[in-house]
Amino acid sequence: MEPTIDHTLFLALNFDGGPFWDNFFRLASGKLTWVPLYLVVLWLMVRRVGWRNMLIAFGFIVLTVVLADQIANFFKHFTPRLRPTHNPDLTGLVHTVGGYRGGLYGTVSAHAATVFAIALFSASIIRSRLYFVLIILWAFIVSYSRIYLGVHFPLDILWGTLTGTILALIALRIYYRTIQFIDRYPKS
Repeated sequence: MEPTIDHTLFLALNFDGGPFWDNFFRLASGKLTWVPLYLVVLWLMVRRVGWRNMLIAFGFIVLTVVLADQIANFFKHFTPRLRPTHNPDLTGLVHTVGGYRGGLYGTVSAHAATVFAIALFSASIIRSRLYFVLIILWAFIVSYSRIYLGVHFPLDILWGTLTGTILALIALRIYYRTIQFIDRYPKS
């Protein structure tokens, strides 16, 4: 089969970087790895908008992450596309780490969708240029880790990034309207 641009770009970005990079990107892709970062994000949001608004924002972040994950799962089930690690055209060409191959399909990257949703939503609340740069860099590293580990094509990452971005923008709009509504009609 003729290689696609997506396959060619994937093969250029997926390589054996040795033990250091293997461990780095496996760690970057781990969900529990980032719990300390999430706690710092919540603390920064409390400092910026107070406890009440942070708790409301946290609820919207959780909802956005759940939606991003479910949308990615929807596409994996209803528009299945083999992951690079399962694609017969790439047999023997994909660098994997520790035998990890992921599930069979990976149309939209749930990792990319969720990290970009978290990054953009939190950056809008925290409103710091330094924070924005660092959190977007984090989102790119986590997203790229999926290519490095061999479980997503670049287009999967792009679809995930777009999904997370759109969900974050919708959630932010609703969040700010919710805050305005609550501030307009305070409890007596």
